[in-house]
Amino acid sequence: MASIFGHVAASSTLGYTAFPKHIRKATILLTGFCAFAPDLDVLGFRFGIPYESEWGHRGWTHSLVFAFVFGSLMAWLFFREKPEFRKMWLWCILSTASHPLLDMMTNGGRGCALWWPFSLERIFFPFRPIQVSPMSIGGFIGKWGMVVLASEMVWIGLPCLVLVMIVGISRRFAQKKQTDSP
Repeated sequence: MASIFGHVAASSTLGYTAFPKHIRKATILLTGFCAFAPDLDVLGFRFGIPYESEWGHRGWTHSLVFAFVFGSLMAWLFFREKPEFRKMWLWCILSTASHPLLDMMTNGGRGCALWWPFSLERIFFPFRPIQVSPMSIGGFIGKWGMVVLASEMVWIGLPCLVLVMIVGISRRFAQKKQTDSP
């Protein structure tokens, strides 16, 4: 899996680039939680659910169906009465869906059940440059944790930063163009 840092960077980038009028601490926290939530499936290990089960790690919670249902639920719980509901609904779904997509670019694990419940096949992207993250906080302390974070800086952080910069420059250019026109 990618680490929580990589997942939250992706959901924050989605917000800053696609939903800039809705950036607030609360929305960043909620969508960051949406991006992290699929990994709550690791709690299944404590109940004897094997990794390879559809209910195990990277199973049903790493599917597009889960992303749609979970993202919809989070948006409904927090924004159902607000005018920005539709945009927050989309942001929550996309943030949740970003999780398995990033995990499919890691070099470890068993792949993601992206198409669950229609298929139980675990899949990866053909290009898998992100170092797989340790499954514990303690695993980040030491050399391997630094290798993972460096990998995520290159393959997640840098592209996110570039995207935010491009969108920001484009917005400023469009704004300047509007103010300069008669």
